[in-house]
Amino acid sequence: MKNFCEKCCNYAGQPWKAQKWIREVMDRLYQPTPDGLCGDEDNGQTSAWYVFSALGFYPVCPGSGEFVIGSPIFEEAEMKLENGNTFTVEAEDNCKDNIYIETACLNGKPYSKTYLNYEDIQNGGRVFFDMSDKPNKDWGDDPSDAPYSMSKELE
Repeated sequence: MKNFCEKCCNYAGQPWKAQKWIREVMDRLYQPTPDGLCGDEDNGQTSAWYVFSALGFYPVCPGSGEFVIGSPIFEEAEMKLENGNTFTVEAEDNCKDNIYIETACLNGKPYSKTYLNYEDIQNGGRVFFDMSDKPNKDWGDDPSDAPYSMSKELE
């Protein structure tokens, strides 16, 4: 695979590229076998990335309170949170070929951000992704849709 940073695409207004490469990494580098993890397991970090990414989002920067959206592999996943709330991820038309997010909604409202806030997850609710086999180059492409980046402060 190319020397490629999957998170950069969400920061650069091209989240469909992140969706493609995240799904590629999950499909090719993780297998349900004794040696199915790529590289050093690093005390659970590698498998934690996979579990988060399989849900459709993952923490990039600890402490930022943001989870960058990728490409979920489940049609539906429900998380029972410690505070008693439930957060559900639903990915309609999700399959091996439909790796791209066509549209998204958070708690019934259109959502174009390429990240979820920690508070949104903790409050419970539902994120909905309509999946497609073709990239939607308009979803999440606005600079205001990108996750936090310190480089924005330098502008």
